[in-house]
Amino acid sequence: MSDTLANLRRKIERARDLRSVVSTMKALAAASIGQYEKSVRSLDDYYRAVQLGLSVCLSARMSSTGVAMPHEYEQKAKKGSGVTGAIVFGSDQGLVGQFNDVVVDYALHTLAALPGKKKVWAVGERVHDRLADAGVSLAGLLTVPLSINAITPLVGQILMRIMAPSLAEGEAHREQNNDQLEQKVHRDKNKVTQLYLFYNNSRSGEIYEPVNQQLLPLDETWQRKLAELPWPTRNLPEVVGGNAATLRALVREYLFVSLFRACAESLASENASRLAAMERAERNIDQLREDLQKTFYRLRQSKIDEELFDVIAGVEALAGTKQRNHR
Repeated sequence: MSDTLANLRRKIERARDLRSVVSTMKALAAASIGQYEKSVRSLDDYYRAVQLGLSVCLSARMSSTGVAMPHEYEQKAKKGSGVTGAIVFGSDQGLVGQFNDVVVDYALHTLAALPGKKKVWAVGERVHDRLADAGVSLAGLLTVPLSINAITPLVGQILMRIMAPSLAEGEAHREQNNDQLEQKVHRDKNKVTQLYLFYNNSRSGEIYEPVNQQLLPLDETWQRKLAELPWPTRNLPEVVGGNAATLRALVREYLFVSLFRACAESLASENASRLAAMERAERNIDQLREDLQKTFYRLRQSKIDEELFDVIAGVEALAGTKQRNHR
């Protein structure tokens, strides 16, 4: 029985140590949520400014003196050509509940309804594994940022590795000659002409919910919606410098901010999910410790009772022996 008590004592100590680790992870998750949510809020004003700038440029484009949307951003896939690209934001680390499963199920359901070939990139090893288990042919794996400062390099990787090939072709389309026509047709069949972002987004009253955003192409519907945005003041806006250069710069900023926001919101949701998981783990550990303590006290009391019974039995036996001797 002493071995059983010793084992219970070790289990209680391990549960206490585990709870300390869980409490630390809970505190880190809570702190991380704050910084990522603050980052998203700080981008709202800048995102709004970029939208208003695009609104002015696109309104001018729709007038007789306007300029065209850069070819590489606006071009749509012809029938039978082009690839639908998708970037799925998940996690590299575990202890996040159903965080990765939810976004993967949502992405698979959404992509299944889209025609044509698919090209999927995963941000995070966990979501990469779940996509691979679902039979998705993955084009690449990107590492989840561990801080706000690491989001910008990730966005740069996405712009260079995923979007740059298509954009480079858009820049060079006027330089192609007849000898390059066959190569161009082959490239068109494998070029990403639509790009979707899939990520979990924090919502009030819920930990998160999966959402998607179509990043490319910047089609007529997107342009018209922005062009119709009301200007917030009575002062008439004016584009300084060339309209074409300004529009191109604003589009680049729009893509950058959209990717940055998607990643930051995914990270905030990941840490919210981890925080909820750690809170559940704390409750389970506390319940386990309470059960172990009760078992420990019960067994220890049982041992004490047995020892008392042995003493009482010995005393009674000794008293009986003395009485027989007196007779």
